[in-house]
Amino acid sequence: MFGHTKKVRYAVVGGGQISQQAFMPGVARTDNSEMTALVTGDPVKADKLAKLYGIKAWSYDDYDALLKSGEIDAVYIATPNFLHLQYAVPALEAGIHVLLEKPMASSVAEAEQIIAAQQKGGAKLMIAYRLHNEPGTVDMITRARNGDFGDLRSFVSVFAQNVAEANSRGHNGYWGGPVPDMGTYPLNAVRNLFGREPVSVHAVGIKSPGRGFNFHDTVAVTLGFADARIAQFTVSYATASSEFFELVGTEASIHANPAFMFGPKVGIAYVERTADGSKEHSFDPVEQFGNETQYFSNCILKDLHPEADGEEGLMDMRVLAAIEQSLEKGETITLAPATRSRRVEADQALKLKPAKQPSEDEMISIIPQSA
Repeated sequence: MFGHTKKVRYAVVGGGQISQQAFMPGVARTDNSEMTALVTGDPVKADKLAKLYGIKAWSYDDYDALLKSGEIDAVYIATPNFLHLQYAVPALEAGIHVLLEKPMASSVAEAEQIIAAQQKGGAKLMIAYRLHNEPGTVDMITRARNGDFGDLRSFVSVFAQNVAEANSRGHNGYWGGPVPDMGTYPLNAVRNLFGREPVSVHAVGIKSPGRGFNFHDTVAVTLGFADARIAQFTVSYATASSEFFELVGTEASIHANPAFMFGPKVGIAYVERTADGSKEHSFDPVEQFGNETQYFSNCILKDLHPEADGEEGLMDMRVLAAIEQSLEKGETITLAPATRSRRVEADQALKLKPAKQPSEDEMISIIPQSA
């Protein structure tokens, strides 16, 4: 299908902030990927954004025609979460590869439908866990798995920001709120650092006075694991920005900050503390969105199975659903035991140089995420 110099042709589905700020600039850093189409319902984006990148604009009504057009090999889906199913399933069933933003969907049943479509159509599906290709994160995960920090016992994290209620994230219920949006980062981190799947979930949420969200805007989660391990994280849409995690083992602890964010000047870093003292591990900023695209395109071109596949997305989805259930019931939710067949490998880390990102006021026809 592809020659040695062929690039995977992507359609960007959804021209919102994450597409404009990060994915679309990042593709240019790859050597195996290119954008050929934009799917948007906004005529201003269809005109200006498509012209900016020299690509063809399609409406959502013409999505099926795009999938059959022969003009694309893959889609990058960055719509609001509740629309992921609607655009992932037809693409996969049409044999078009899908790079799907996280969280994977807005229910476990939807995630399972997406996986079924992938198995039916035979195209490749990767969930956009950009940190699975980021050098600092991959280093921490592989060292944790190798036992460098001893027997792991505890994980604590905060990931918080101040989000505008007018943004799509601010009024679409639990599945548009901070737990699926931001909580996926500490959740995915601890699952991969521990190399285990949680067996119990308890969550407590608040609705901040004076804010207009239609969900708990600040949520604290406790996860129980087998093998005497425990994790806690807090996420918020209604506070000053914060991001870190602390991983504690019997031989060492590590404190990561920055831990989850991206940008031309953001390099993931961590401090390792042992009985002998502290050591800082810092990593240069990389093009995180270009990295994941380069990795996925390589899987497509060489017929490899991407690590961050539908199963990885589903493992997070079942915990996110249990957190929602715990918030509603006010009790601890037990999860069925599960194991992940793949794990992050050291050679997934890539080092593409960061692309320049537009600021919020430079982007076209968006409602800014920041309050």
